[in-house]
Amino acid sequence: MGGRVAAPDRVLDDGWVAVSDGRIAGVGSGTPPSGEHVDVGGALVVPGFVDTHCHGGGGASFTSLDPEELLTAVRAHRRHGTTTMLASLVSDPVDILREQVAALRELVQDGEVAGIHLEGPFISKARCGAHDPETLLEPDTGTVEKLLRAGQGAIRMVTIAPELHGGVKAVRQLAESGVIAAIGHTDGVEEQLLPAIDAGATVATHLFNGMRPLHHREPGPVGALLDDERITIELICDLVHLHPTVVRLAAKHAGRDRTVLITDAMSATDAADGRYTLGRLEVDVHDGVATLADNGSLAGSTLTMDTAFRNLVRGAKLGILDAVHATSRRPAELLGIADRTGLLCPGYQADIVVLDQDLRPAKVLRRGEWVAEVGTATLST
Repeated sequence: MGGRVAAPDRVLDDGWVAVSDGRIAGVGSGTPPSGEHVDVGGALVVPGFVDTHCHGGGGASFTSLDPEELLTAVRAHRRHGTTTMLASLVSDPVDILREQVAALRELVQDGEVAGIHLEGPFISKARCGAHDPETLLEPDTGTVEKLLRAGQGAIRMVTIAPELHGGVKAVRQLAESGVIAAIGHTDGVEEQLLPAIDAGATVATHLFNGMRPLHHREPGPVGALLDDERITIELICDLVHLHPTVVRLAAKHAGRDRTVLITDAMSATDAADGRYTLGRLEVDVHDGVATLADNGSLAGSTLTMDTAFRNLVRGAKLGILDAVHATSRRPAELLGIADRTGLLCPGYQADIVVLDQDLRPAKVLRRGEWVAEVGTATLST
């Protein structure tokens, strides 16, 4: 009670959210229903964040086979308001990926993560970024099927460079299997991407990053993906990967229905600076910026979704509801779970983040349970 509540169509002043049995029982403004109250003192109340692209956090990586380390990564982001997430894997040999998928599959079955995202190995060597080029493959039906079988339904998204031999066929295979086909780490031109979109690709993996840049005489993947109404664009909103003006231009052009903020976070997120690994590559983290040790290229981020939310509002100068759509509602729709999370609506899971006056998390509720060690604000009860 006593908060600014981000309802689906407007922000309610002096708002309240009623919770019962792990679900939202009501949303309104003014006098709340009777029962136990938490007074948030004018703070902003938003749906729990949904991150569709995350590699780790808290010093832990989703490439680990240790269940406790995997949970460490999940909990690091949960403290920052991410109540739903995909666990992303970087490129590795297929047999190793199958082992990693099998380990993460347990977290999916336990409801700790919403699924697995394979960011490779079917990506371009010319645009591989922080992926080991020695592990990259051209997609073929058998290899794609082998990975999907390892997931037993847990793989929700696969990133592909469609200009690779077999790329468009793999996109169609994924789409027909009910898996989100994402276009990324691509050196393709527009004419090579459009057949993949026609075949069922629906997501641009971190638009601008890891792809041929936009040029006024050759729009490349940036132009093709940003301008196609069938594509949802991911944006790494750490204001390091993308300038605030670029974030604003892309988000405004794509609109609320096509814009998703992601972290692309690696293990150093919510951890100290130092030397880490991302997949098989060594990464140096200095002042929170992760770069490959051997060439200085950006290597994921140390972003959390609350910071992405804050950066969209205060850095890119977009509205609160724009940020709610990009961090909760649209990614939930993308994952096919918008009937139970991503909105503050009666009947939905009680996935709720209370953001203080600086838009930093003060309280996080996941499925009706308070998450420990969140923020520093003191709220009266």
